[in-house]
Amino acid sequence: MTTIGETAQSASRISTAEVIVQPMVYVVDDDRLIRETLSSLFRSVGLQVRLFESAQELLRSKLEDAPSCLVLDIRMPRLSGFDLQAELAKSNIWIPIIFLTGHGDISTSVRAMKAGAVDFLTKPFREQEMLDAVTAALERDQKRCNEERANSGLRDRFSILSVRERQIMALVTGGLMNKQVANKIGLAQQTVKIHRGNLMRKMHAKSLADLVLMAENLGIRGREKEES
Repeated sequence: MTTIGETAQSASRISTAEVIVQPMVYVVDDDRLIRETLSSLFRSVGLQVRLFESAQELLRSKLEDAPSCLVLDIRMPRLSGFDLQAELAKSNIWIPIIFLTGHGDISTSVRAMKAGAVDFLTKPFREQEMLDAVTAALERDQKRCNEERANSGLRDRFSILSVRERQIMALVTGGLMNKQVANKIGLAQQTVKIHRGNLMRKMHAKSLADLVLMAENLGIRGREKEES
C-alpha cells in the first residue's frame, strides 16, 4: 500500500464477496478543521465517514453494523479519547481505534497501545500514513465481523442437534471412536454411527477435522455432559 489509489482500492472493497455493506470510519475530534480534513481525505478514496466533535456525541449515536474503525483524538474536553475507549469496552464494542494527538510522546503511545489501540499517529499526520492505518484497521474489523458471522451460523446449526447428537459430537471430537462412545453411553455401535452421520450432516461438516474445529469454537470438545 504505497499509493492513495492502492489504499482506496483495498479499503473500499474489503471482502466484498462476503460483506455487501461499505466500511465506515468514525472520526472524533474537537478540532473542526481536523474533522473536515479527515472527512475529505477518507471520502476521496471512497470511504464512508461519520464525524463527531466529542466523545459524548458518539456515545449517544448508534454505530453502523459494518466493518468500522475509529480515528480518535486523545485530548478532548470532558471525556478524553482514553475515556471513550473505556466506555466502548464497557459496552462490549471492540472497534479498532487509531489514536490521534498533537502531544505525542513515548509514554502516551505506550498507554494507547496497551489500552488496545491498533495505531497511534501524531498531528500533523501524513495522508498516506493515515490511509494505511485506517485500511489496516478496517481489514482487522472485517475479519472480526466474518468470524462473528461464522460463529453465529455455527451456533444456529448446533441448536438443531438433538441432545444425543450433541453428546456424541462432544465425545467423538474429544477423540473417542464409535465403539468407545457406544460403550460409554450405553448405545449400540450402529446407533452411534447413525447419530454421528446425522450430526455431521446438520453441522455441514465434511470431515472429523471439520467437526473438531467446530466443537472447539463452540467450547464443547470432549465434554461428556448431555446438553438440555
